[in-house]
Amino acid sequence: MTTQNSSLEALQDIRRIMERSSRFISLSGLSGLSTGICALIGAYFAHSWIVSPDRANYDGYSLKTRLILLALAVLAVALVSAWYFTWRRANKSRLPIWDHSSKKLFINLIIPLAAGGLFAAGLLYHNEWKFVAPACLVFYGLALVNASKYTLSDIRYVGIMEILLGLINMYVVDYGLYFWAAGFGVLHIVYGLIMWWKYEKRPVA
Repeated sequence: MTTQNSSLEALQDIRRIMERSSRFISLSGLSGLSTGICALIGAYFAHSWIVSPDRANYDGYSLKTRLILLALAVLAVALVSAWYFTWRRANKSRLPIWDHSSKKLFINLIIPLAAGGLFAAGLLYHNEWKFVAPACLVFYGLALVNASKYTLSDIRYVGIMEILLGLINMYVVDYGLYFWAAGFGVLHIVYGLIMWWKYEKRPVA
């Protein structure tokens, strides 16, 4: 029995080493949580600007400019907070934050994201604002699914849910902001809490 336990522990150790060499496992659930909170705060401000009675005091382009700047600010804060919590977890686990696996993760994540960003910019250029939210959700979901093979597999399910939200939003485009808040806000918070509980509060042995 002791020999079997030792062999099992040895196999588990080998599996951990192989996983660490091929997957970036330092993603923090707190990164998802902070990203979701940033998205909900941004959605709150965007909604308040859209429904504000003062909206009539400036033209649509001014409102659109505000919304674009708000989206960029939310993105910047979300990225910084996500990087910080991921760096903190990697540092606590004594693992490098930038290695072969994280490079693969970044490349497979950034290609669909860049394509989605350019696609959304094209929609804005042609004044097709109502399709921006579903496009962002779909491309972001594709990016997560594409990158999931180089990190925790749970990311794949989040990506699939983002894609589904984006596709549904295509048929109810007047509710884009709500879908955006659900996908980038609520879904990130739920995912972040689950990941934190699963891998950080009580890490798998």
